[in-house]
Amino acid sequence: MADPTTFADQAMELMPSLYSAALRMTRNPSDAEDLLQETYLRAYRGFSRFEEGTNLRAWLYRILTNTYINRYRAKQRRPEETSLEDAEDFYLYRRLGGVEGARAARSAEDELLDLFSETEVKEAVEALPEQFRIAVLLADVEGFAYKEIAEILDIPIGTVMSRLHRGRKGLQKRLYDFASKRRMVGQDGSQPTEGAEQEELPSRG
Repeated sequence: MADPTTFADQAMELMPSLYSAALRMTRNPSDAEDLLQETYLRAYRGFSRFEEGTNLRAWLYRILTNTYINRYRAKQRRPEETSLEDAEDFYLYRRLGGVEGARAARSAEDELLDLFSETEVKEAVEALPEQFRIAVLLADVEGFAYKEIAEILDIPIGTVMSRLHRGRKGLQKRLYDFASKRRMVGQDGSQPTEGAEQEELPSRG
């Protein structure tokens, strides 16, 4: 059992990353602050049940995620106010396959992602159905393993893998459709030849 008197020393250093996760979940700074405050209150009250030496970060993310799912998802106040710039860099979305993608050659989807700005990728993530969005956030942004995500969300590992697969495919499709509309790729999926439609490529700022 963990000693409650050590809670601040162990948990507070994780607060910035938990706030970023709360902001990505709620998409609203006020709700994110409330979610974070309630998460830490619940964590403090239950810290005596935390097993010392286990993954504190995963334990806190489980409280954060469950609190969001149970209370904040249904009553977000102003989700349209989210500033994408408030969240951390989503560079890992350039490798949608996660660990699997790192072990394989770059795919057509990986090459396509290089054409987009971070904001455009973030907006594509925001459009995912929520159960897929949360799974992708936990895996590709927060870096949790399948087993950890299964414990955080209290679902089987197979369900985690299915949600990640569908979420990543949905993200790829949305970006590909966007690229096709802007003539960033040809009808056959190839990129335009040098000098063609270059003025339509988004900036990478």
